[in-house]
Amino acid sequence: MIAHIEGVVTEKFGNFLIVDVSGVGYEMMVPTPDFEAATVGEKRKFFTYHAVRENSEELYGFSSLAAKKIFELLISVQGVGPKAGIAILSLAEAEEVRNAIANADAAFISKASGVGKKSAERVIVDLRDKVGIPSHYGATEAKFAAASGPASDEALDALIALGFPLKEATAALADIDISLPVEERIKLALKK
Repeated sequence: MIAHIEGVVTEKFGNFLIVDVSGVGYEMMVPTPDFEAATVGEKRKFFTYHAVRENSEELYGFSSLAAKKIFELLISVQGVGPKAGIAILSLAEAEEVRNAIANADAAFISKASGVGKKSAERVIVDLRDKVGIPSHYGATEAKFAAASGPASDEALDALIALGFPLKEATAALADIDISLPVEERIKLALKK
């Protein structure tokens, strides 16, 4: 299993990146927000999901550990494969997708390419209790990240890396001021 890759982005095409690590190029499919943020020639780290099938091996990359965990939850839903999981995460930043699931916003999830109304509803039913509490209420809008804080929450990533499930990590950080330093937010969350 390849847990993460850190190297120089050498090529971008479709929703694929090629990341060079010591002369070896790893091709990975990434969600649209990660694709748009990547620049050729830039050194980046991606958390990866390595899918091995009977006739293929595919690598999926994510700029945050939280996004990877949401992807893993998405593909655990019957009828949602890796490509549909990437399509759902391509709708917006990972926190926005998590919030849409927590708010039972099936209309938002069904906007993903290849994801119909029934699949979106199945995602909501299967994952709503697993993704944690919503960070805001109401319909999910494509650009709410500025109002809710950084798109990639380092404190959330750290708690997940420490072994907290996504739901418990988001609950632990829910009442902690987002303007505090990351280390302080982690300490306060661990005290809960």
